[in-house]
Amino acid sequence: MEFCTLFLLISCLSWSLFVLCDSQLQTSQSQVLLQLKKHLEYPKQLELWYDRKTEFCSLPPSANLNITCEFNSVTELNIMGDKPATKVSDFSGFPIPNKTLSQSFSMDSFVTTLSRLSSLKTLSLISLGIWGPLPDKIHRLSSLEYLDLSSNFLFGSIPPKMFTLLKLQTFVLDDNVFNDTVPSWLNSLPILTTLRMKNNRLKGPFPSSIKGIRTLVDLALSSNEISGNLPDLSSLTNLKLLDLSGNKLGSHLPTLPKGLLMVFLDNNSFMGEIPTQYGQLNQLQHIDVSFNMLTGKPPPELFSLPSLTHLNLASNTLKGSLSDNLNCGRNLEFVDISNNRLMGSLPSCLNSETRDNRVIKFSGNCFSIAGHHQHPESYCREFKVHVYKSSNGGKGIGVLVGLIVGIAVLIVLVAIGFLIVCRRYCPRLRSEQHLLQKSVPENSTAGLSSEILTNPRHVFESSKSEVQILPSCRSFSLEELKEATNNFDSSAFLGEGSYGKIFKGLLKNGTQVAIRCLPTSKKYSIRNLKLRLDMLAKIRHPHLVCILGHCIEVEQDDNCSINRVFFVLEYIPNGNFRSHLSDNSPGEVLSWPERLAVLICVCKAVHFLHTGVIPGFFHNRLKTNNILINEHRLAKLGDYGLSIISEETGNYGTKGQEPKSWQMTRLDDDVYSFGLILLESMLGPSVPAKTEATLRDELASLSKQEGRVRLMDPVVLATCSEESITVVISLTNNCICPELWSRPTFDDILWNLQHAAHLQPNIAHA
Repeated sequence: MEFCTLFLLISCLSWSLFVLCDSQLQTSQSQVLLQLKKHLEYPKQLELWYDRKTEFCSLPPSANLNITCEFNSVTELNIMGDKPATKVSDFSGFPIPNKTLSQSFSMDSFVTTLSRLSSLKTLSLISLGIWGPLPDKIHRLSSLEYLDLSSNFLFGSIPPKMFTLLKLQTFVLDDNVFNDTVPSWLNSLPILTTLRMKNNRLKGPFPSSIKGIRTLVDLALSSNEISGNLPDLSSLTNLKLLDLSGNKLGSHLPTLPKGLLMVFLDNNSFMGEIPTQYGQLNQLQHIDVSFNMLTGKPPPELFSLPSLTHLNLASNTLKGSLSDNLNCGRNLEFVDISNNRLMGSLPSCLNSETRDNRVIKFSGNCFSIAGHHQHPESYCREFKVHVYKSSNGGKGIGVLVGLIVGIAVLIVLVAIGFLIVCRRYCPRLRSEQHLLQKSVPENSTAGLSSEILTNPRHVFESSKSEVQILPSCRSFSLEELKEATNNFDSSAFLGEGSYGKIFKGLLKNGTQVAIRCLPTSKKYSIRNLKLRLDMLAKIRHPHLVCILGHCIEVEQDDNCSINRVFFVLEYIPNGNFRSHLSDNSPGEVLSWPERLAVLICVCKAVHFLHTGVIPGFFHNRLKTNNILINEHRLAKLGDYGLSIISEETGNYGTKGQEPKSWQMTRLDDDVYSFGLILLESMLGPSVPAKTEATLRDELASLSKQEGRVRLMDPVVLATCSEESITVVISLTNNCICPELWSRPTFDDILWNLQHAAHLQPNIAHA
């Protein structure tokens, strides 16, 4: 007896501990939820999410919010907002006040944060005003079984990497603005049961691969712009709902699976007769094929299906007579055959006067019944004659076709003549256009065209990130620059880096500027170089040094070759990051929270260069002396993107010095370079002088407290928290690891730095 009592006591205690642990989230998971609240701009639905001490898993579920946890992790997150995606026709990729989240919202950063909830099985984010392309990294939520992002403002394509979500069963993207094709990889989701993408702008053909999803139960792609033919769908043996209404589908109606309950194929362009196979769908309850171009007589078996309640054949060109002995199913409640070309008498089972419990609509036909808005029988017969005559053609159509062909031939001849004139009299223009296309290597990230310079995404991403009002870029004359620098006097010389000398200048309007003289490649024509300069000059971001203008110095020779290029930049007065990392440096030494703020600024800038402009700018030669600090201690990255207009000069430090430091061979990798910046932020400015082996040994030593005391900058040791510095050490290891595939992306880096900042008290967030 005592043994049984003891066993029950232990069981109850174990269960209590299990429930307690199950209801308490890991600190990192709580932090992710608070980050999501910030990303979503603090919606009222999340007002109970106060801080990390909030018991998220114990919050009572409501219609707008529900969280479920298992083993200290979030497994279910359902949020219903108050920003439904209404009037999406007004949406063109830009935020809409009071309908979408603001310009500062980043879908990429939001999904990056969301992917930290790696145990999520159910995710529902509805009517939250989230907008932008759905990032590929959504596939990181590999445990997802249910995904619903409906009624938002997501656009672009559906990420192809989602084919790896092998556990996904329900996939809902209704009421968004997706405007690419329906993915062809959906049959890679082996247990998908529900696929809904209604009310988007999806286009292109209906992918035949969908018929391979044998587990599919609900398929709804209505109100899109899907075109072409439908394949035989009879292989979808589990399908119960098929909704493809409101598209541009054509040809003949497809063969359907026998287990279907509801079919919506209305408002398309289907032609031909209704298949007799539809009269064998004994489980069918609702079918709508109205507003198409169907012809012939409807199969009589369709009316007598035993489970059918709703039959809509309206607004087609159905013709002929319905049998007087037509049988209607006992459950049939609604029939609409209006606006067709049907004639003869109305069958008794469709006579509403004898069937009080059945709604019948048959106006706009030629039935021999008084009233009810019927056309005379000649109306329906004339239609056949009209079609016959049209199919035979006529002289009028022949004349019209001949006229169109003649005009087309004339246009082609004029175009050929124009090309001949251009090739004969505009050889220089043709040559420069050729250079414009060929001067950029195939693997370059800076493929250039005039379209890029006015690309909506480029302009928009720049404008949404800018918080300062900065002047637009303009061309300067060499005389203006000489006057601003007193003819490039040595007193105006600021230094020399990887991309040439830099001078301080003063413009006529009193603006202080920095003027960088760039050695250029001789392979660029003036036109090509000007296009590249204009593209760089359009970039605006609060953590990038602003390009105010440029000047091209041309040699006075027969070829008009380019001698030098000058960039006019905003002047940043407070030195570079490296000068603030040591007591021996000229600048005021930054504490660990201040260094984290600088690192977050730079990370945002590089992330913008990679993802916020088209084309992206990579290989930005990131170094601590290229990070400038202004009078407000706001960090700005300089010397970005210059590789597209300058050759590698080999000038990495003082004049004539060869690159001896090991890391110079890897500066083309921004993630790797940023890892070195992280290391220098912790150890001090001595990092660039050390060998790779030494730095790896020192980084390994930082995992222990004694190593930190021995190696780490004293200011960092005195001002950092244990949790914060541990996150950054781990991040640094990942950034400079030899395996390229395992290095993080910049959104991963940004998330980790922001996490480290939240673990560090008294940080000034960027």
